Amino acid sequence: MSVRGPVSDARRADERAGRTAEAIAAALLRFKGYRVLARRFRGQRGEIDLIARRGSILAFVEVKHRASIAAAAESVSPRQRARIAAAAEEFIAARPRLGGLGIRFDAILVAAGKFPRHLADAWRP
Repeated sequence: MSVRGPVSDARRADERAGRTAEAIAAALLRFKGYRVLARRFRGQRGEIDLIARRGSILAFVEVKHRASIAAAAESVSPRQRARIAAAAEEFIAARPRLGGLGIRFDAILVAAGKFPRHLADAWRP
């Protein structure tokens, strides 16, 4: 039992599904020619699921796993987008050599039985 209380079987299943979705998203990015620089980056102001680079583009990627692609697309809230942008600033500040790259915020949407959908430049902070 953790300090916060017991972790439910449903929560564990959600966590496994999320990690699987992130692995699928990372494989999709690699297939598309990206190099994954970080997974589950945790800054003081937020978390980013994947950070990937292709050429002069640095993509901060939110991975969403839901029952449908549409539900996944709707699940990235404005508050979450702001936290991702803040964490991206922290990531770049700690790595000045990446500062000259073009920055993009992407989403990869994953649903069981469907091919994952990569939304390049899904939003701008």
